[in-house]
Amino acid sequence: MTVDGGAYAEIVVDLPVGQPLTYRVGEAGEEARAGACCVVQVGRREVMGVCVGRSARAPVAEERIRPVKRWLGEIAPLDAHWLSFTCFAAEYYQYGWGQVAVPALPPLLREPPGPRWGASLRRVRQSGGTAAGDPPAPPAVPDANAEQRAAVEAIAAGDCFAPTLLHGVTGSGKTEVYLAAIERLLARDPLAQALLLVPEIGLTPQLQGRLHDRFRGQSIVCLHSGLPAAERSAAWLAAHEGRARIVLGTRLAVFASLPALRLLIVDEEHDTSYKAADGIRYSARDLAVKRAQMLGVPVVLGSATPALETWEQAARGRYRLLRLPRRATEAAQPQVELIDQRQHKPANGLSEPLREALEQTVARGEQALVFINRRGYAPVVSCAACGWLSACPKCAVFAAFHKTDGALHCHHCGWRSRVPRACPTCGNQNLEAVGQGTQRLEETLAAALPAARILRIDRDSTRRRGAADAALAAVHAGETDVLVGTQMIAKGHDFQRVSLVGIVNADAQLVSHDFRAPERLFATVVQVAGRAGRSGLPSRVLVQTRFPEHPLFAALRRFDYEGFARSQLAERRAAGMPPFIPQALLTAQARTLETALAFLGQARALGQTMAAAATLYDPVPMPLARLAGVFRAQMLIEAPRRGLLQAFLREWLQRLREGRSPPGSRVQWQIEVDPQEI
Repeated sequence: MTVDGGAYAEIVVDLPVGQPLTYRVGEAGEEARAGACCVVQVGRREVMGVCVGRSARAPVAEERIRPVKRWLGEIAPLDAHWLSFTCFAAEYYQYGWGQVAVPALPPLLREPPGPRWGASLRRVRQSGGTAAGDPPAPPAVPDANAEQRAAVEAIAAGDCFAPTLLHGVTGSGKTEVYLAAIERLLARDPLAQALLLVPEIGLTPQLQGRLHDRFRGQSIVCLHSGLPAAERSAAWLAAHEGRARIVLGTRLAVFASLPALRLLIVDEEHDTSYKAADGIRYSARDLAVKRAQMLGVPVVLGSATPALETWEQAARGRYRLLRLPRRATEAAQPQVELIDQRQHKPANGLSEPLREALEQTVARGEQALVFINRRGYAPVVSCAACGWLSACPKCAVFAAFHKTDGALHCHHCGWRSRVPRACPTCGNQNLEAVGQGTQRLEETLAAALPAARILRIDRDSTRRRGAADAALAAVHAGETDVLVGTQMIAKGHDFQRVSLVGIVNADAQLVSHDFRAPERLFATVVQVAGRAGRSGLPSRVLVQTRFPEHPLFAALRRFDYEGFARSQLAERRAAGMPPFIPQALLTAQARTLETALAFLGQARALGQTMAAAATLYDPVPMPLARLAGVFRAQMLIEAPRRGLLQAFLREWLQRLREGRSPPGSRVQWQIEVDPQEI
């Protein structure tokens, strides 16, 4: 295969095929280059594709090779690095190259016939940013402390691959370090590009505002799935054509085409949102590190509670560790206190000590935040007479009660139904909403604090575009006394008047089957606690729990992440768990659980016939065994080393794809490398 010549083009498309497909170049001339986008015919369909090379020889008879339908000459070809990077991602996560490359393109390039740039698409191009302005001067971090200045110097001094873990307590000014490092980069190289990843869409508006204030005259674009197709395509084009100097985005932005990328930053690198839950199960954090390595440029991973995989890399010396041990404002860390629910039984989710603390906070004119990671009014409706529970008919979960519309909602498949007037089993009309969600907690707080202004922020209250921004603006403007919400309010927000944080239902993760549950609970509590006292106000964090003696809470009260990490890593090393052993997960979906388990059993038997060092465990139902009417099962695969696991998966999955399922079985299956949910 050659890049510059040959009558045939090697094209990757969004299909599970192992090799590029061959097409005749035709009379395309210079348009038919590696990295060029095109439209080709596969079967009876026209699909988008990306040329990955040229070939002088046909792999099959000439008459069997179709010509490329159309070359998209309006789009500059994707560069060699982007092609190599998407190829690596496909190979590592065990998918076809085109299954990674084509979905990474913006909406207007993913569907045939592709863009035909008239006046209106010119508008798309223009809306995505302009050429760079004058490079910013390289000032020091405003009001920086010694640790911040040292971190900026260390990051800015690197012009080669240098993976850095920036471990800073909440409120330590990690974002300021990021901005100063980008500032130094653009001052040194005004054509350079920087990529800043954040875990959630809700964090982009606030950060985008800070970027625009800091980098006036520079082109800054956002990339995330919540943008309209035209806006997202415009942002992608601005990055691809080098007009955007800074790209801010969620996990999909790791695949953005950035020809002058010189710095990658992953904020809140521990966050599980960086791992895709459907499609290609990639980790944007891990791919950001790999992309930086392939380019030979610095990458910064920032967190107050790093993922244990990242912390272990730093402990081994593979990542440079930079610490920000104190808050940038010199404010003290909030005082963490435990409320023993065995002594102070909550009423509708609210214990008396927490209620009193909220009352005192509001009386002082300060703000409070109450966190519960469960939306809706109540997680289940029950019949006290016979024990009936409101189960989703399509999933193996309860349907939650939402009081705002008087309906039962499944938070997994979206099923909805009116609450029955009487128990479907025994006819009892006294049905009871059991447990607490954000809606019920909001109602409880309003009753307990009648003079307080209560605001709820969750997915239900912020469905309309701009609703989340408006709600957060009300908090910052002091128009709210008590903010109640889910993960949406737990991270990244700089609430200046919050002096009290209450955490409700923290125990749910303590009793989880997932070995990562303690790590995630520690991170959640630290992140939520970090919203308090950021401006220097004396602050408290009250955690309601039935297990105040749990070692995790002892570490939390000291904000001792390093001690907690050492303990957890020692347990995982002894038990042979990640990050000390690589894993993959094969999942199967079918009409019956027996069919899914049978397929996995056959796959396991096939794997055991291969001479490999991989261990294949018994197939089991997934924790959520039925979702949207489909039964699901899983099988865990391990190997002593990552290279051995990759080699085994490559051969084993190829055999699975070549095999035929029994008639009528209709099993769908996926592979996930480095699974985060088991």
